[in-house]
Amino acid sequence: MSNSQVSSNVVIPKPVKFLYGGLAGMGATVFVQPLDLVKNRMQLSGIGGAAKEHKTSLHAVKSILKNEGFIGIYTGLSAGLLRQATYTTTRLGIYTTLFDMVSGPEGQPPSFMLKACIGLTAGAIGAFVGTPAEISLIRMTSDGRLPPAERRGYTSVFNALARIVQEEGVLTLWRGCGPTIVRAMVVNAAQLASYSQAKQLLLGTGYFKDNIMCHFGASMISGFVTTCASMPVDILKTRIQSMKVIDGKPEFKGATDVLVKTVRSEGIFSLWKGFTPYYARLGPHTVLTFIFLEQLNRFYKEVIAKK
Repeated sequence: MSNSQVSSNVVIPKPVKFLYGGLAGMGATVFVQPLDLVKNRMQLSGIGGAAKEHKTSLHAVKSILKNEGFIGIYTGLSAGLLRQATYTTTRLGIYTTLFDMVSGPEGQPPSFMLKACIGLTAGAIGAFVGTPAEISLIRMTSDGRLPPAERRGYTSVFNALARIVQEEGVLTLWRGCGPTIVRAMVVNAAQLASYSQAKQLLLGTGYFKDNIMCHFGASMISGFVTTCASMPVDILKTRIQSMKVIDGKPEFKGATDVLVKTVRSEGIFSLWKGFTPYYARLGPHTVLTFIFLEQLNRFYKEVIAKK
């Protein structure tokens, strides 16, 4: 039996799948955090029909570098890493575990619809677990666009979490949990299922082998599909989690209120505002996450399992 056949028969323990999912997401975040920052700034630009702060993604980058310095482009990195450690660890761990459970006796992959259902389940659970880190990330990355007197000034994700609990109550950590879960369900159904499907299609052409080039192509296809499907929900989530409560009155009553006000004052296409930075962030993050995950899985099968 060849080494490749031995590696393919190695079963990775579930705790390791969870760990590798989080590590893969965290590794990808280190590279794409600046894009996440730009995406959030673009989604909050021109809110309520006000004048847009940033005309393009490039303009946003220039403005951030000018006003906040090079380090400013990595604002919120600690929150981004914690989000991956919680959200991605949970969703990818659950997805890969369920995927293995419903695969055929000889390893045949499940149907596309079943993959989508698995993605929905994994995304919903992961989003609930990761919402506190998500709201911290949104607030930290949006802080620089506010006047100095209105900034929250969180120094790290742990400072953000502690102050939110102290100043607004523990339940605020799950503000926007509903749209966060909906977004995650859409993202996971589209991202995880389309990645598996795209990978199968590419391998089926005979022009690709199960290597980094195949993973890259499948990830880029998956990232595009996910961007188109999830942007409207993502902008609602971003605006709810970044809003302030003034004199006991929140800016928005809920996701429906955000949707109505956004479409009324900014137009229907504003729901896809910042498409370029969103895909520029999601595409590479998808690519890097799955590449890191595939390589970690291979490392376990070819190195750790043989010890």
